[in-house]
Amino acid sequence: MSILKRKFNPEDDLGFGYQPVLKNQPLILQDGSINVKRKGLPFFRPYDNYNKLITMGWGKFWLLILCCYFTLNVIFAFIYLGIGVENLNGAEGHTAYEHFWDAFFFSAQTISTVGYGHISPRGMAANSVAALESMLGLLAFALATGLLYGRFSKPTAKIVYSKNLLVAPYLENNMGLMFRLANLRRNTLIDLEIEIIFSYNEDVNGKILRRFYQLELERKRVSLLTMNWTIVHPLDEKSPLKDMTQEDLKRTEASFSVLLKAFDDAFSQTVHSRTAYQHDDVVWGARFKPAFDRDENGRIVLDLSKISDFSETELPVKAEIA
Repeated sequence: MSILKRKFNPEDDLGFGYQPVLKNQPLILQDGSINVKRKGLPFFRPYDNYNKLITMGWGKFWLLILCCYFTLNVIFAFIYLGIGVENLNGAEGHTAYEHFWDAFFFSAQTISTVGYGHISPRGMAANSVAALESMLGLLAFALATGLLYGRFSKPTAKIVYSKNLLVAPYLENNMGLMFRLANLRRNTLIDLEIEIIFSYNEDVNGKILRRFYQLELERKRVSLLTMNWTIVHPLDEKSPLKDMTQEDLKRTEASFSVLLKAFDDAFSQTVHSRTAYQHDDVVWGARFKPAFDRDENGRIVLDLSKISDFSETELPVKAEIA
């Protein structure tokens, strides 16, 4: 069946313009990152360094810190060797290999201002280099500490979303497009607001354009997220999806972008979360299983591992279009 023709609202555009989705490359990935490849940037971009260091994965971050620490000590070790290992009092190595490690570990003690005293510099040249290295060490460790604190203190929302969008029975003899979410942290999220942008490719006079619609929701806001929240878009007469089938979604490279905003009570700041569902994430004829139970004391127990669990069900007769 054809897609419902509605007047396009430019305010629903996510910032991608009219560019269509091709070869199953969505505009927003499921982890919320933007799927745009950037070219033409200068090689040296100091203005982007902080953002990279704050947003890169923890594994890459620690590997970068260790590599910088090791490289800096190697450089200063060669400087000390160039000055002459005889200018390091207490260096006991006899071979070039042992001299290098004496200089390396002296550098490690100097850059961290530990200074065990086993090896000490002698002469103006060695003392000057050691003084310069200790100053650079203080600055480098201060920078690393600031980055580490920035990564820990950055306000973020840790939201778990269901893996699928479900087309499920809704109210009496109706259908709804729905998914679930919950807070992974123990903090309190208040004043939550969510929106879903439905986008698809449309052939306009032989040219493929991307169309965007903000879907009407059963509830756009909640005051407090204590358990899981099931987001529902009623597939009624006002919905742009009411006449669409699973084949229509696939043919038009349809996607659903989810934008969540909430106030984090722990950080006292507004936090955001994003995710996206593609056409093949939509399950027709299913309903979510309960994700919570009660313990022997009657206390509610929320099982976040069941946030995506669903079971098959029959849709109302008018829904048999797929």
